[in-house]
Amino acid sequence: MSSQKAFFFTIFMSFVLLLSHGSTTAVEYQNNKEAANIGAIIDVNSRVGKEVKTAMEIAIRDFNEDSDNNKKLVLHVRDSGRDPLRASSAADELIEGHKVKVVLGMETWQEALLVADAGNRAQVPVLSLATASITPPLTSVRWPFLVRMANNDSLQMRCVAAIVSSYQWRRVITIYEDDAYGSDTGMITLLSEALRDVGSEIEYRLVLPPFSSLSDPKSTIREELKKLSSKHSRVFIVVHSSLSLASHLFTEAKQKGIMGKESVWITTDSVTSLLDSANPSVISSMQGILGIKTYFSETSALFRDFYVKFRQNFRWEYQEEYNFEPGIHALRAYDTISTVVKAMKTLTSNSTSKMLLENVLLSNFAGLSGEISFEDRELSHTPVFRLVNFVGKSYKELNFWSPEFGFSESLIDKGGEKSGGGGGNIGKLGVPMNWPGGLQGVPKGRELLTETITIGVPNITSFQKFVKMESNGLFSGFCIEVFEAAVDLLRKKNAYAVPNYNFMPFDGSYDDLVNQVINKTFDAVVGDVTILADRSKYVEFTQPYTESGLSMIVPAKSEEPHDAWIFLKPFTTNMWLVTGAIFLYTMFMVWFLEHQSNPDFRGTWKNQVGTTLWFTFSTIFFTHGERLHRNFTRVVIVVWLFVVLILNSSYTASLSSMLTVQLLKPTVIDIAYLQKNNLTVGVDGYSFVKSYLVDVLKFKPGNIKSVGKEENIPTEFESHNIAAAFLEVPYARVFLSKYCNKYTTIDGTYRFGGLGFVFPKDSHLADDFSEAILELSESGRLKDLENDLFSLPPKCSDNIKTKSLSLHSFWGLFLITVGTSTVVFLLFLVNLIRNCQANTSSSDESLWSRTVKLVKYFQNGPIVTSSPKADVREWRSSSMDFVYVYNTPEHPQASPSTEIEMA
Repeated sequence: MSSQKAFFFTIFMSFVLLLSHGSTTAVEYQNNKEAANIGAIIDVNSRVGKEVKTAMEIAIRDFNEDSDNNKKLVLHVRDSGRDPLRASSAADELIEGHKVKVVLGMETWQEALLVADAGNRAQVPVLSLATASITPPLTSVRWPFLVRMANNDSLQMRCVAAIVSSYQWRRVITIYEDDAYGSDTGMITLLSEALRDVGSEIEYRLVLPPFSSLSDPKSTIREELKKLSSKHSRVFIVVHSSLSLASHLFTEAKQKGIMGKESVWITTDSVTSLLDSANPSVISSMQGILGIKTYFSETSALFRDFYVKFRQNFRWEYQEEYNFEPGIHALRAYDTISTVVKAMKTLTSNSTSKMLLENVLLSNFAGLSGEISFEDRELSHTPVFRLVNFVGKSYKELNFWSPEFGFSESLIDKGGEKSGGGGGNIGKLGVPMNWPGGLQGVPKGRELLTETITIGVPNITSFQKFVKMESNGLFSGFCIEVFEAAVDLLRKKNAYAVPNYNFMPFDGSYDDLVNQVINKTFDAVVGDVTILADRSKYVEFTQPYTESGLSMIVPAKSEEPHDAWIFLKPFTTNMWLVTGAIFLYTMFMVWFLEHQSNPDFRGTWKNQVGTTLWFTFSTIFFTHGERLHRNFTRVVIVVWLFVVLILNSSYTASLSSMLTVQLLKPTVIDIAYLQKNNLTVGVDGYSFVKSYLVDVLKFKPGNIKSVGKEENIPTEFESHNIAAAFLEVPYARVFLSKYCNKYTTIDGTYRFGGLGFVFPKDSHLADDFSEAILELSESGRLKDLENDLFSLPPKCSDNIKTKSLSLHSFWGLFLITVGTSTVVFLLFLVNLIRNCQANTSSSDESLWSRTVKLVKYFQNGPIVTSSPKADVREWRSSSMDFVYVYNTPEHPQASPSTEIEMA
């Protein structure tokens, strides 16, 4: 038995010695590896810092446990406390004291820059987890050893703008925590530009003090939130905030009712990525918030392995945390170590830091956070964002957003392929959303007015067709009709779009009326208020619902037409010239076609021209006496008679109109005439026109007289108190519609902004009514209202000047007659040539000889004279067997007989 015990003891001791030897060998192997020191500067007390530290330790451990590596990484962590000066001091200590090969970390851009300065001095690469919102110029030149393991914020701000545009919110309020270095101003600038590109804008910027500087965060945030009560927008974008400040912000906003119905809250990635670690009480106050997160894949084997290790290590070291899930910061920290590890693999002990930097910049691999590659020393991978909606104790994931494809229900890679099921690219967020306050439907993103608003209306107006107060206290007129049409249109879309309102008359000037909106006596103004630059500085105008400008009205003299050459005015000069040319062309065609067969068109050249001219010209006035022998000629004449009929009727109508219309000629030529002769002019007593005449047109104040109401203007003219009246264009059109036979306008109008409704500055109602006015204009409803206002009575239509008829109205008619005559001419010419060849001997004659024979054949043709008893002359043509019999009777009352035979 003892021998057996000795045997087992010997085996046991051998096994122990073997294990001891293996362990000693492994330790010796690790100790024999070349050590490479790596420095990390982080805020160890922040959630981001804790994640970064845990992820870096895991990456270092994974590398050191790999037996294929001949190096051993040693991580030296220093706490910056988010203080750039402290971070710079830590960088100097790591570089000089520990001879680190590279410095990693830095959560803020200010820390990264100061650490990069230290890296430049020592020529040590610096890999920063932060980057500037807007990349400064010459960054790679000023900090050549700085590498940014992050993307700038331009794409994320475009994503925010895409959300705002998708729901057509026009104004937003930004909220962010000031970090005392102004680093958030770059994000605000990018967001402002992105919103402007989609037609929106930032109404107000709420800047909260740094949380570390607050002794009583609740009271401070509560006081800051009071500033939002007077703002119209209810779309709040939390651009940047620490987790502590964000927790207090959402809690206080919910208690004050700011996070209620019709409100929208959007958080960027820097805030959303931290909310996973918030306690349940904070999440409960965030119901309906829409967040943006940088997307990363959770399906790879590398991520699953990292996920298990991260939860174990993070839970063990930070038991006080509520959540142990890794975020984007942890993944980027792991990828930073991986980037350094891969860059060191090919280096030797003699390699320089510049060689390490070059290898880092050449990196190209798939990391946990995405593709790792660099361009201009910044991460070049284009991020994809995932939208999340906070519901219950957590959040639900919504659509993706990328700059290439916009919103999509599934992830789309650069080749356009979907990585999962879904609806693909869509124009807006087409998924159900939980909004703050449990609102069903899309929130308006603005304060809804539930109380009745007071609208000021001018009570003293020059032209009551625009605004008039009836005896029953109600208001009527063009402006009121446009306003009520816009209200009906808006309420059809949303019953609560326009609150109840009461019209309140105002007896002061228009400037005083606008001031009542500025001092909040009135909530709006409806009336014939002109849009001016000075007024627009303090109030918000809608789109103009009618044009405006300055027009000069002067008396007009009625004159009867007494022009001796008025009979030529129905046609323009070109029309007369072309008509004459076509007349001559038709005359030539008639002569050419009738010359051979018709004796009336033969004889001396003087007789031929006279007969042809008389024949063609007589068709204009009466039926001609000459007979036609060819059907070709009849075709030409029929078309010509049709043209003559149209021209004759048009000429008669135009001339009659010119002779009956009374011509109105102004008594004043222009403004210079008024100023030169020191004449008095009248203006509307309730508008800004008087100051415009003095300041812009340089009239003397003593030569300007207020004429008051519309009815006073004719009286002032008849009393010769004024020589002209300056009225805004809408008023001038109304005035002339009543007095069109006595007054006229002088060409040349000075344009203004038009007439519009008035609202307080940045009022959403101004935007709504502007949109409604545009829809009324596009649908034709606004045009109908204008026609009712500016319609001319029948008596005014007599003053419309008749214009001369131009060639533009008759070119088609002329084309028909010229074309017909030309076609007939060519057909007859072909027959003539063929007949000539048939009646002449064929021989090899020259072209000139044949042409001469053709002319002679056309001119003379064979003539056969019959017996003298009948005194008949007969002419024959070989092409068409025409027989013309001319009989001279003894008694003049016997009509001549004509016989035409066509074979």
